Amino acid sequence: MIISILIFLVIFSVIVISHEFGHFAIARRNGIRVVEFDIGMGPVLYRKKGKETDLCIRLLPIGGACLFDGMDGLDEEEAVETEAGQDESPVHALDEHSFPNAPVGARIAAVVAGPMANFLLGLLFSIVLVAFTGTDLPVIQEVIPDSAAAEAGLEAGDVIRSINGERIHIYREITLISIMNYGEPLHITLERDGQKQTVDLVPRFDETDNRYYIGIRGSGEYLKCNPFQVFRYGFYETGYWLKATVKSIGLIFRGHFSPDDVSGPVGVVKVVDDTYTQTAPYGPAAVLLTFLSLSTLLTVNLGVINLLPLPALDGGRLLFLLLELVRGKPVPPEKEGMVHLAGFALLMFVMIMVLFNDISRFFR
Repeated sequence: MIISILIFLVIFSVIVISHEFGHFAIARRNGIRVVEFDIGMGPVLYRKKGKETDLCIRLLPIGGACLFDGMDGLDEEEAVETEAGQDESPVHALDEHSFPNAPVGARIAAVVAGPMANFLLGLLFSIVLVAFTGTDLPVIQEVIPDSAAAEAGLEAGDVIRSINGERIHIYREITLISIMNYGEPLHITLERDGQKQTVDLVPRFDETDNRYYIGIRGSGEYLKCNPFQVFRYGFYETGYWLKATVKSIGLIFRGHFSPDDVSGPVGVVKVVDDTYTQTAPYGPAAVLLTFLSLSTLLTVNLGVINLLPLPALDGGRLLFLLLELVRGKPVPPEKEGMVHLAGFALLMFVMIMVLFNDISRFFR
């Protein structure tokens, strides 16, 4: 378990630091002052003062933050006392390099940069993974007799090109659609002997597994990618995890997932421990590649979650910025600050509930 915790901390730290560095780099590129770059959470263990940005290492080695000047939305304006008394008009306490005074386009770019950094990190992980393992092509290995696929006329060797208009590049995308299906009909475009064909089928419900099945198995065909294909299929690999995350969130809102399907840091540690236990007998290379795949999922997941239009998340801030773009003027800072504060409190409550659920799993 100690090894698993260390592995988790390394993975999580790389992902979070990459996210915050995305904010930092684009903010600085657009002239927005970053007053503090935090690694970890809690009390400060080490602070290195910079010309504009302080680097802080905090006690708890999870999380991080990139603090823009004036981003809290409080005290944007304050009165100053002059020799003539206090009759002077208030002046801006923040200069043109503060977050509130930067152009709205620059602020949008700085906020979106964090999740984009997560997606780029996922792409990098995917490229390395595909370079060493290849990829699973969307080729049907076997059609199960008396299944929906058999009735529709699918055959072993068919190459699935699209399902319901969604392009298919790797076999796991087919598996994902099957897992996420709740009896909806599927319009499948396939390639057989170089010719394109289309079939329609309705997955059948299996009472034993309590889910719907298409009725195919695969893929029996793996591609060892050349240097050009590595980038192409690395992109498809990242896209697969992006689809998996977005569709999973969609199922949560549809009520198809239970609290046990949602995990926080403690739950991820349990996944890391199980993964390490299962892959360790196969050697360091297997462990490294497996965790590279898990890291791709986690960084893409963090990017998507942060783009949700919820207060206290990047997506919540982005929503206010887009509203400002439409209205031509910003939402009053104190009102936006109150919304984010309430959202942060709700987020903390959800994290505590998830933490409790994660810990309870260790005793089941």
